[in-house]
Amino acid sequence: MDFPKLNILLCLSIFLLSSFRAHANVKFSYCDKKVNYDVKVSAVEISPEPVVSGSPATFKIKAASGQAISGGDLVITVSLFGVPIHTENHNFCDEVSSCPVSSGDFVISHTQTLPSITPPGSYNLKMTLKDDNNELLTCIKFNFKIVLRSMVSDA
Repeated sequence: MDFPKLNILLCLSIFLLSSFRAHANVKFSYCDKKVNYDVKVSAVEISPEPVVSGSPATFKIKAASGQAISGGDLVITVSLFGVPIHTENHNFCDEVSSCPVSSGDFVISHTQTLPSITPPGSYNLKMTLKDDNNELLTCIKFNFKIVLRSMVSDA
């Protein structure tokens, strides 16, 4: 194989590998498998994956509801080694593209920059969504990793 073809093949391989790493579908579970939640989650995406401390990370939750959602609260709790270390409350309408959300599919999207001093490791995130009447619409949990910026800048 001549050098130009090898160079193109190498560049294409690097591009494909980096695009797979850019975002990832994450395995999630419902908080209580016995509950039939009104909001059904179909996918969780994290970009970049793994999350890099000191850089923005986007969490997208793809979901569907059988009825319109006019507002509510989104509560995010992050745990490390099973110990809750951070909790955030968000207005549901601030995390979706338009509100109220009609029945059917919608996406909750939240972008946040973690402090550069965030320790690397495996974290657990629990997200609950309650409506305006404080009724629980859904609750999911999933794991994600955080790495230091220096661990990805060399790659």
